[in-house]
Amino acid sequence: MHDTLHDEKHFTATETVRDVVIGMADGLTVPFALAAGITGAVASTGHATGLVITAGFAEIAAGSIAMGLGGYLAARTDAEHYASELAREQRETVELPERETQEVADVFRGYGLSEEQLAPVVRAVCADQKSWVDFMMRFELGLEPPNPKRAMTSAVTIALSYVVGGLIPLGPYMILPDVVTALYYSIGVTILALAVFGGVKARYTGIAALKGAMQTVLIGGLAATAAFFIARLIHRG
Repeated sequence: MHDTLHDEKHFTATETVRDVVIGMADGLTVPFALAAGITGAVASTGHATGLVITAGFAEIAAGSIAMGLGGYLAARTDAEHYASELAREQRETVELPERETQEVADVFRGYGLSEEQLAPVVRAVCADQKSWVDFMMRFELGLEPPNPKRAMTSAVTIALSYVVGGLIPLGPYMILPDVVTALYYSIGVTILALAVFGGVKARYTGIAALKGAMQTVLIGGLAATAAFFIARLIHRG
């Protein structure tokens, strides 16, 4: 009889990875669509490339600030929610111990423990208030203690990821003098970047890399195509 080594591989996306995904996804898509749309409107005018670059940088600056602020506020909201729930649980374990003890028992009943098995476990959990409150926060409410530096870290990570993502579709416009040629190169490098990004993201989310790449390219491509033709229609009108 041979022992079989059971090797489980799990990946739980860290908060930083999630922030990079959020920033890069929008950074690649929104400036790409904007540059394509403006190209469709001003391709035949003078200084078209300069207009695209100016608008692109303005959007990257505004978008990175807005996304970073959104990440900061979201993290602050999570921390404030945790603090509020922690204070409530601390108060209720003092003022309503019978009800809180019953809630501990209900958690263990959900795991299939019998009433005989519950009693000593519940007593052990409720013997120390800090452990009791920590148990309620984690297993009743599903909340983990937030990182106190999370808000600022999230803001910076999302903003920088947005800037990096946004510079990719804008790069060809900064190198090539012809705006139409730059658009073609921008489409090429952005599709490649979206495919790579989608494949890497898929690895962390557990889906097939090819499927993730195709989904990301499709979303970015549809956004840019819609922006391009809408801008052209408005410009011609």
